[in-house]
Amino acid sequence: MGTAAVGRQRGEVKPFAHQLENQLAVPFCTLRIFQNVLEFVHPLHQLVECNLTLMISRILVSGVSGTIGAALLPSLKANGSTVARLVRGPAKSEEGISWDPGRPLAPSAVSGFDAVIHLAGESIFGRWSAAKKTKIRDSRVAGTLNLATALAEAEKKPQVFICGSAIGYYGDRGDEALREESAPGKGYLAQVCEEWEEATMPAVQADIRTAHIRTGIVLSSQGGALRAMLLPFRLGLGGRTGDGRQWMSWIHIGDMVGAIHHILKNDLIQGAVNMVAPRPVRNADFTKTLASVLSRPAIFPMPALAAKAIFGEMGEELLLSSQKVEPGKLIASGYPFRFRELRASLEDLLKKKTS
Repeated sequence: MGTAAVGRQRGEVKPFAHQLENQLAVPFCTLRIFQNVLEFVHPLHQLVECNLTLMISRILVSGVSGTIGAALLPSLKANGSTVARLVRGPAKSEEGISWDPGRPLAPSAVSGFDAVIHLAGESIFGRWSAAKKTKIRDSRVAGTLNLATALAEAEKKPQVFICGSAIGYYGDRGDEALREESAPGKGYLAQVCEEWEEATMPAVQADIRTAHIRTGIVLSSQGGALRAMLLPFRLGLGGRTGDGRQWMSWIHIGDMVGAIHHILKNDLIQGAVNMVAPRPVRNADFTKTLASVLSRPAIFPMPALAAKAIFGEMGEELLLSSQKVEPGKLIASGYPFRFRELRASLEDLLKKKTS
């Protein structure tokens, strides 16, 4: 059965299941009891069986030690999923599956999972030497290609493959409103992201629903850009970068995790998905808001020349580039953002950090 047909079938299951649950006034899991009764009514039995199968999910995740992976893993388990991890080097537990992103992966190792979430990749922070840039690219492109190929050749393929990407795909675009259908930009990160997404093609061609999550600046007190900014801002040494007019498209870690769950459950979502909050802000407003939440001044700007001198190419592409990104697919599919405003997001994260 093709992806579109499966999507239509599953799209009918959930409303039917909830309607039946409400009418019977019993938990849906007890519908197992009625399966034998439903055998003779084939279409009805098929709908019930499909939904029950989807509830018992097995999920494979890579990049579990990163900021997103570390937050996602507990939520998947809390949701009742059995989670296995793709790990570099020897697997230290039964949950682990050892792999080398630079080498082909045995299809049997990844067979039988309902979903695969691929978040692994070399950190982009630090000066971009030639060796660092090679690691950034190869860890994403080669690793994704090897994983996608193994999934495509697996005896039991996953229903969905969620693969990391980034809004770096769009390059430096000034005030342009960027949507999932916008063309790729120019620059090193844009090229990496484009190749990264293209590396999923074996999975796409194998009729596996594939989503490229183009992630913005993930706000988390446990890692990423926000954590790196906290010390200088708490010392009162923070301020805008460059002229401060560049757009910053951000997302609260809670919404990042929630949106991944949303993609897992929604069979109509595939292709590029912008993982950002609906209200991006300019760099000057971001730094002013962060300083205000921390009750500190923001009076020490970092000139563009200084950012380039200190951080090199990374500073130019990450700190000075402008990307005003819209989460079109998440909004159209009804994802309920918990954090739409920057101030509320920062207050939530930083209060948790200090409580």
